[in-house]
Amino acid sequence: MNVGELTRNAVDVLPKGELERKLKLGRPLRVKLGIDVTAPHITLGNGIPLQRMRAFQDAGHIGVLIVGDYTARIGDPSGASAERPILPPEEIDRMAERFFESAYTILDPERTEVRFNGEWLSKVDFAEVLRLTRAVTVARILERDDFAKRFAAQQAISVSELLYPLMQAYDSVAIEADIELGGTDQLYNLLTGRDVMQAYGLEPQVVLTTPLIESWDRSKMSGSKGNYIALVEDPNEQFGKAMRLPDELLPEYYRLVLERDPPTGDPMQAKLVLARFIVERGHGADAAAMAEEHFTRVVREHQAPEEVTEASLPEGDPVHLPALLVEHFGLGSTSEARRLIGQGGVKVDGEPLGEIDVPRAKLEGALVQAGKRRFMRFSGA
Repeated sequence: MNVGELTRNAVDVLPKGELERKLKLGRPLRVKLGIDVTAPHITLGNGIPLQRMRAFQDAGHIGVLIVGDYTARIGDPSGASAERPILPPEEIDRMAERFFESAYTILDPERTEVRFNGEWLSKVDFAEVLRLTRAVTVARILERDDFAKRFAAQQAISVSELLYPLMQAYDSVAIEADIELGGTDQLYNLLTGRDVMQAYGLEPQVVLTTPLIESWDRSKMSGSKGNYIALVEDPNEQFGKAMRLPDELLPEYYRLVLERDPPTGDPMQAKLVLARFIVERGHGADAAAMAEEHFTRVVREHQAPEEVTEASLPEGDPVHLPALLVEHFGLGSTSEARRLIGQGGVKVDGEPLGEIDVPRAKLEGALVQAGKRRFMRFSGA
């Protein structure tokens, strides 16, 4: 496989010429990607660097997924306006398993090495932390765009957040990474990895960044904002969300997701191809065909689906609707469910429902619709 295929769609490949030199070493390279297991959904955007890792795997190299179980106790502040909340270990483990389910729709499990950075960071003593901090100056850390903005606005920045790029860089030392992948928002962290590896006497890694994909609202696709298409979610949702994309984004999605030339014909047909690809990659060809049939019937012809899943209501009266939507309709959080309710996107027997807590009798035997494509009928038992 040539270098152009390995670096397809890359924004940065740094330093210039270094990847070509490493590829001539005559051994499998170790290609690192850090996982943010705290994200509520693993999106198509997260899949872009995974696709580059798969290209390296197909060329005989090793993909190393770093699960940030230890760094999740801090939370990567990249792009954030405040320190992220600390998660309990059991929640991190659950999110990591969900990530693997999604990642292996793209990666080759046989050429994937999974490491948890608590393996080494939990053993780092204070003397080692001090040695690590000597690799980068405070002025260099404050060059990061998100830190610079918060510092200028006199917003709090904890010392633990300042240490995050160094901890991520130490991961590269621990696994002796040859290449590190990430979105363009990770460029600072990845370059810091080069500095720290050099300070520890190791050959610095090559940095390869990939674009951040836009969603239908023309902002960065984000699980927390609800404007995402997940790698693994309900097939009908995947298909419907893909069909929602504006025509002008199709060239970007063909280039980044399908990795083929943009379409020149009918945009509707181009979206159908994209939607089938997304569902088939996550769930298989049969699921893609069924999702397309569902989309045609429910969205284009405005009919209820022929088959509706049935479920039992939870105990209690009234029923807390946001929790019901998260449990049965695949919404990522109760806040996302509340937004959908507030937008009139939840209907009971065709009528919009604006209540948060709903009398049980109103839901018993009713057809509940969440958004345009999700339906369920509830029994009282």
